[in-house]
Order: sequence, then C-alpha cells, then structure tokens
Amino acid sequence: MASQDAWIKKWFSHLNPVEMFVLPLLFGLPLTLVTLFFVPVPALDRVFYISFAVSLPLNAVPFILYMAAIRQSPLSLTLPYLAFTPVFMVPTGYFLLDELPDAWGLVGILTVCAGSYVLNIDVRHWSVFEPLKAVFRERGSWIMLIVALIFAFSSVVGKLAIMHSSVMFFQMSFFAVLGITLALGFGIAGKIRFAKMVEHPVKGIVAGILVYFHILFHGIAIAMTKAAYMISIKRMSILLGVVYGGYFFDEDNIVIRFLGSLLMVAGAVIILVAGE
Repeated sequence: MASQDAWIKKWFSHLNPVEMFVLPLLFGLPLTLVTLFFVPVPALDRVFYISFAVSLPLNAVPFILYMAAIRQSPLSLTLPYLAFTPVFMVPTGYFLLDELPDAWGLVGILTVCAGSYVLNIDVRHWSVFEPLKAVFRERGSWIMLIVALIFAFSSVVGKLAIMHSSVMFFQMSFFAVLGITLALGFGIAGKIRFAKMVEHPVKGIVAGILVYFHILFHGIAIAMTKAAYMISIKRMSILLGVVYGGYFFDEDNIVIRFLGSLLMVAGAVIILVAGE
C-alpha cells in the first residue's frame, strides 16, 4: 500500500484526484476479473447487495479525497492520519453498538493523539500550540482526517458485505465494480481525461499491479487471522510511507515525523487489539 501511494504520487500527481484513483483500478481491472473467475460465487442475499451498494460511495468519496491529500501534501504529513480511523470507530461503536473502550482503548486513543502532536513538531518554529495549528494549516492533513472518519463507517459496512459473501469474492468484485462505475460516471460527466490517463501505459500498468496485489493480499491476510491483528500490521504502511516521503520526495523533518507516526501506529494497534 505504501509503494502504491508513493508510485501514484510520483508519476500521476499531474492528474486530478478522481483520475489518480480510477487509473490504477482500471489498469488492475484485467487482473481482478481473471482472479474473480477462479473465486467461487457464494450465496448472496439482500444484505450483501445493500451493503455492497452503500459501500460504493462510502469508499469512492474517501479514496478520491485520499488522492487529493497525497497529491498536494507530503506523504509524511498525510498518511499518518489514517491511524485515526480506529479512534473514530470508538464513538461510532458507542452510538451504533453501545460499546465503550476499556482502559487500553483509552491509552491507544491518547497515544494516537500524542503521535499526531509529535508529527507536527518543527524545532525551527517551536511553540506549544504550533503543532496543533500545523494540522489545520496543512491541507492534506485535515483532508486525511476526514478520510479516516469516513473509513470508520465504510469499514463496518464492508465487513457486513464480507460476512454475507466471502472475503475474496467481495474484494475482487467490489474494486472491479467500483473502478468501472467511477470511470463511466465521471467519464460521462467530463471529469476524467482518458487520453491523459494512458499517456504513460507502463507506469499505469505498474500502478495497476500494485493496487491488485494490495487488494489480493488484504483479502488473503484477513481470511487467515483476526481482522484487528491484520489491520494492525497493515498500518505499518504509514511508517513505510513516511520513509518513502523522505527518500523519494526529500520531505523535511523526517526523523521527527517518523517518531510521531510510530506513536500513531502504536496507538492504532493498541485500540485494534484491545477491541478484540
């Protein structure tokens, strides 16, 4: 996932956010369709179709915002805010499921918040409140906070669709349908420039392969172990994204941002594992 983000930011930032999201889905479409051919079709009920349909906008909106965030802001100041998704799932769990976090859950929340503070420390312009101001000054950071909030809802709906089908069937069919739907919808609306998207076919194919393996390995992994443990490991992509930001894009203050990201990932892991 980290490699996918870095590759798309490196080679396709000249596109608009919709094109940046749709491009790898379309280039990866042949792979998802071929894989889907070998996946058994489970018994599908009304709950699956409803949750599948609801998942389309609940994933399209945050992923397009996701691309907007990494397009205009450093990876090291955007990707770490994905760690807030399990934090946002705490209040949604309370209001929708009447669940409250235990002591470890609260520790995890505080750790994520502390990490976001450290992430924005700039020793050249130090003041107590400067890191808090920096969150909202960096547009990509607060956009990614919105993404994390929407993911807190979309992950619940997506899990419901998986429970009424199978992991691999949902993964492959969902992203294939999502890519085709967005391409058709935004293409008709004139928001996608297909000629522009295929100017660099080899780079596009690489983007499609990276997205495909992201989808594939996510499905395989979540079927092998508890979701909380798998997602905890997947959040390591945040740290790799920060490293990519420093190495490939010469982003500033990378050591402090890495430490802040490490705290945020640790907090997310605590929340996820404590919820099991």
